[in-house]
Amino acid sequence: MDARAAELPRYATIEALIEKTRPVEPVYVIHPERFAASAKRFVTDFPGDTLYAVKANPAPHALDQVYASGIRHFDTASLHEIELVRGRYPDALCHFMAPVRAPGSAKIAFEKHGVTDYVVDCDFELDKLLAETKSPKSLRIFVRIATPLGGAVLELSSKFGTTPDDAARLLKRVADAGAAPAVTFHVGSQCLSPFSYAQAIEMARRTSVMAGVEIAALDIGGGFPGPYPGNDVPPYHWYFDTIKEALATLPADKNFHVLCEPGRALVAEGLSLVTQVILRKNDKLYINDGIYGSFDELTLPGWTADYRARAVMLDPKGRARGRMGEVRGFRVYGPTCDTLDVLPRPLMLPDTIAAGDFIVFGDIGAYSVAVRTDFNGFYPDRWAIAGN
Repeated sequence: MDARAAELPRYATIEALIEKTRPVEPVYVIHPERFAASAKRFVTDFPGDTLYAVKANPAPHALDQVYASGIRHFDTASLHEIELVRGRYPDALCHFMAPVRAPGSAKIAFEKHGVTDYVVDCDFELDKLLAETKSPKSLRIFVRIATPLGGAVLELSSKFGTTPDDAARLLKRVADAGAAPAVTFHVGSQCLSPFSYAQAIEMARRTSVMAGVEIAALDIGGGFPGPYPGNDVPPYHWYFDTIKEALATLPADKNFHVLCEPGRALVAEGLSLVTQVILRKNDKLYINDGIYGSFDELTLPGWTADYRARAVMLDPKGRARGRMGEVRGFRVYGPTCDTLDVLPRPLMLPDTIAAGDFIVFGDIGAYSVAVRTDFNGFYPDRWAIAGN
């Protein structure tokens, strides 16, 4: 176990945690075995380097689990993320994979932290990058192409990425500047179609052919899905097999590198959240965490998946056990004074649930921690470790 993880209280199960502490504040529960299993999938089967997308969960306790599971490459989108990772893991390799960077950030990343991978999708950012680093031969510059809609729950090409024709022109500029030219894309978050990667890799191939440039690397981005209820998630080996077949069509030499940037796929399953029911009013439940805390992602447009939830009660002897009863739908409200602080869909729970019971949410490791706020003074930040 990582030394930093030893600082957290450890319990055999979540039920043991509830029995021992009876938490009145939300608790993020780390499952080290799940972190290890998620990382192993990529380290073993993905045909290249796996970069953890720090934005999915930048909490130090979560980062420690990712690092302990063998991940040494990190997709960092800001100077702050680079400093967080490099300050905690001096041997980690950061890749600055945001197409738009604050002025001066590339200079600091390059000179202070030795970052040599960057992304661009327009002339302005390429000019700025070359001016700030002043050492193009040390850089690997990825040109980002926009991919078609479809296959993913959340698209990520309307904000970043350019056309294959424009990308080909930018690749020529990168090569002429003396940097190693590369291509990247992102098929979208929670991608449920492995074929989307094959389509995007074919776009990358055509782009490099148009440019007449031999690319040094291909970063296929993230998008690998988490196993949420409500989404029909294909097996991960379907993604890896499809990607391997598509990569075989690329004219690449032995020094060609392939990268990917999973975020959700590495951390979603590794975290559970223990909440408590504060009040019940008929079919309404009020709990101690909500939309302004850990559940913001559930409100995203087009998002229909939910976290796995189960009710736990303390019996008269203080033992934690699953709450029984016929299941029904409850409207679940968070603790703030805002009427908008309500889960977007009813939660199916036993009809016997009562104030003082606990609701355990599984697969909540991605983005829940990253986007929480302290609105109204509520800020979930208690942590523990428990077995599966």
